[in-house]
Amino acid sequence: MAYFFPIALLLLAFLLWQSSSSLGQARRWFGTIGLESGWLTQVSTLGVFSGIFRITALLLVAVSAISFLQIKKHREAERLRMQTLYKPVYDPNGLWQPPDLEGMDWANDAELLRYGRDLVVHTQDYFGPTGLVRAGSINGLNCQNCHLDAGAKPWGNNYAAVQSMYPQFRERSGSEETIAKRINDCFERSLDGQPLDSTGREMLAIKTYIAWLGQSVPTKVKPKGSGLWAPEYLNRRADPARGQAVYVAKCRSCHGPDGQGLPMPESARNYPPLWGPSSYAESAGLFRLSRFAGYVKANMPLGATWDNPQLSDEEAWDVAAYVNSQPRPKHRFLDSDFPNVAGKPFDHPFGPYADTFPETQHKYGPFQPILAAKKAKR
Repeated sequence: MAYFFPIALLLLAFLLWQSSSSLGQARRWFGTIGLESGWLTQVSTLGVFSGIFRITALLLVAVSAISFLQIKKHREAERLRMQTLYKPVYDPNGLWQPPDLEGMDWANDAELLRYGRDLVVHTQDYFGPTGLVRAGSINGLNCQNCHLDAGAKPWGNNYAAVQSMYPQFRERSGSEETIAKRINDCFERSLDGQPLDSTGREMLAIKTYIAWLGQSVPTKVKPKGSGLWAPEYLNRRADPARGQAVYVAKCRSCHGPDGQGLPMPESARNYPPLWGPSSYAESAGLFRLSRFAGYVKANMPLGATWDNPQLSDEEAWDVAAYVNSQPRPKHRFLDSDFPNVAGKPFDHPFGPYADTFPETQHKYGPFQPILAAKKAKR
């Protein structure tokens, strides 16, 4: 509606110009039949009116153009003002907080930004069985199932530090990785699917959204609240049997007795599967026990937060052990991951290792002896 006035002026100018042309044609027609004498000579005034209409039309076009420019200038000033209003302020001593979603409407590339967020929230709509972009190319998860609140929840496996920390060297690939590489890792590993075109619109949209989330974080800074919570280590092996009891008591109501997820009340979505062919693969980050234990400690069951948890540290480790002991898509990258074996994390559940600890201890713990040995070696 902001441009209604200049558009109306343009329409009026067009009508006047058309009328001017019609008057000119009428004058010429009367002239050809010899009626330019006597009392009929007054038809010559048609030419005068035609000229007046044309001049008026040109003036209206000029006024319309000025109005367009003024409105555009005003809207740009308003957009910059709102960007400043919604721009998050980084607090080095506080918990990272995501930008206000209302600020997306005033971003330079708002449409692409909203598309990126929608890809994270509703990944299945674009890449699932009937996906709009590439049907059947991922498992049964949305990105948001692992990156809570579309990657915006403190300690919810968020994207707070992605923009600030990448590119960075990663031991898993043995190379410096870009944000695009990191995103495709999620598509190939957590979603057990096919990578995105690194130059395509979907990749650009997700990168734009990630950059927007981390816009306030200084370069090479990892703010408090980014990534996942780190629960206290157990002095024992994490126990899948104890974890099954936790699952039955705290997790089954949403994820089902078979771990395949259940419908969300009053929603077309489902609670995600925690194991089986539609869940995250063995190559996903959450298959590391410390990652999954931190994830559930700060976020699960539904309604839990890092500062109001519903599970003890022991329950978090045990239920992580139970879930990660269930069948899921196999690791497709064992032959290429960690070219430097010594760079494997303490809880990487696949050998070989640079130490003498068995694979089962790397998967379930106790982890303190492994960490102490790594520290002593350094």
